[in-house]
Amino acid sequence: MSTKVSDYILQRLREWDVDHVFAYPGDGINALLAAWGRAENNPRFIQSRHEEMSAFEACGYAKFSGKVGVCAATSGPGAIHLLNGLYDAKLDHVPLVAIVGQTNRSAMGGSYQQEIDLLSLYKDVASDFCEMVTVPEQLPNVLDRAMRTAVARRSVTALIIPADVQELDYSPPEHAFKMVPSSLGMSHYAPVPDDGDLQRAADVLNSGGKTAILIGQGARGARAEVKEVADRLGAGVAKALLGKDALDDDLPYVTGAIGLLGTRPSYEMMRDCDTLLVIGSSFPYTQFLPAFGHARAVQIDIDPHMVGMRYPFEVNLVGDAARTLRRLLPLLDQMEDPSWRQKIENNVRDWWEVMERRAAVSADPINPEYVAHALSGLLPDDVILSSDSGSAANWYARHLKLGGAMRGSLSGTLATMGPGVPYAIGAKFAHGDRPAIALVGDGAMQMNGMAELITIAKYWQDWADPRLIVAVFNNRDLNQVTWEMRAMEGAPQFLPSQSIPDVGYADFARSLGLTGMRIDEPGGVTGAWEAALAADRPCVLDFVTDPAVPPIPPHATLDQIEAAAAAVLKGDSDRVAMVRQGFKAKVQEFLPHRHEAGRR
Repeated sequence: MSTKVSDYILQRLREWDVDHVFAYPGDGINALLAAWGRAENNPRFIQSRHEEMSAFEACGYAKFSGKVGVCAATSGPGAIHLLNGLYDAKLDHVPLVAIVGQTNRSAMGGSYQQEIDLLSLYKDVASDFCEMVTVPEQLPNVLDRAMRTAVARRSVTALIIPADVQELDYSPPEHAFKMVPSSLGMSHYAPVPDDGDLQRAADVLNSGGKTAILIGQGARGARAEVKEVADRLGAGVAKALLGKDALDDDLPYVTGAIGLLGTRPSYEMMRDCDTLLVIGSSFPYTQFLPAFGHARAVQIDIDPHMVGMRYPFEVNLVGDAARTLRRLLPLLDQMEDPSWRQKIENNVRDWWEVMERRAAVSADPINPEYVAHALSGLLPDDVILSSDSGSAANWYARHLKLGGAMRGSLSGTLATMGPGVPYAIGAKFAHGDRPAIALVGDGAMQMNGMAELITIAKYWQDWADPRLIVAVFNNRDLNQVTWEMRAMEGAPQFLPSQSIPDVGYADFARSLGLTGMRIDEPGGVTGAWEAALAADRPCVLDFVTDPAVPPIPPHATLDQIEAAAAAVLKGDSDRVAMVRQGFKAKVQEFLPHRHEAGRR
């Protein structure tokens, strides 16, 4: 039997060591589906409940495996549905290849059913490489380039394959004019700056006495080098959220997250430093970096398109983080004055005490900070964590101490709702022998997570370690936006937009054959985590949490928090009663201790 284009595409994916394709079927890829049958499901077709989830799962798989994520969808609506997950990958610099169907070539331009101008639609999200296959001889080149470009640019690429082309007999490009042969593979490479630039960077860093380091996901492979540089410079280290797992949180000089979801030690370190070193991060919120002109700065990034942004850096080093730091270290002077590092370590120690107190504050019925805080000490050494967007991301950012082989991620730049559960699914296909935990708000759970419990139920018995825990912060409120409205607009909760139904998440999980527990009092929190971590199958933990616990920014003043509380008191919902009963009295407990006047 002849090899069809669809057969050859799957063959070439196997040759690229692609072992999973996250997808949803449709008639625009029927020939590919038939080829999957002939190929005995190799690479494995992972069926989500929705194409957006396929893209999220491919993104999570790529983030946690280090390999290229691949997703597929049918023409028209299927291709459209992929977009949000593809943009999530694009904005977080994740290598991902999308394969989408298209109507027959003979119907193009005829306003045919499900005909969409996919080249135009994908022009932005797959701006580095997006091609339509119109003849078999374009393969394997276009697929090879899609794979290589995704890796090299750490970006999204796309192949559009009309349905009739999928069914054609495959014929390779010939040794002829206007034919483009191709080859497999791409070697790993790690650029480093030249010696002159390294010396200029060292001169800047050696000139300072109060150095702050900010790392992102680009520093993940440079853990030892970052520690050595921090010790050499007597610096503290803050982490962008995508780099939360890049350095251990139990190091005394690691100040934790930075930004609106960050910590006060990170905020104060950036405010007071005189020198800044940014490694592998494009953290966008300049208001949380040193004031312009207050610090000299150096940036290290592997992508030349991402340097020189966010801050007036004096030296921009383009290179791999680990190799660049190894070459930079011999040029750095040892900081002899310990006072700056001691101040940072004192602030970090105080902050973790504050986190413990904030988690212990009583709430109605459960303080969401306590849910995350109780998990932190129970995390398995090899756990993979995902967080959804919303107030759950605050608790993930501030309360969980990651270290060693632990991994964690979220939608960093797009900050979209909905990837928490599909990220965890992607993680399980990348590392079926490791436990995964997704922290999601009830809004994100209703938007995407509940349907993907069906996907979990479909596949969990294939995983060597069956543990996948979905923890739902069930506060019946779209909480992050509610508090943003209060803090920025001085408005109470707008119930028609913010209030959401109370759903039996654990009941639904049990109906699928999974484990499910509803926890509605603080005494049950730790036991629930322990039971889920000991379970023989995936588990949904439905934590009934208090919507009146605010996700306080690290720079918030008491006056701002009281103003937000006053906005709550203007509302007329039943929840206002509990705010009246105690929120303002305990606002101080949610704020860091002030050791001297003027730090408010």
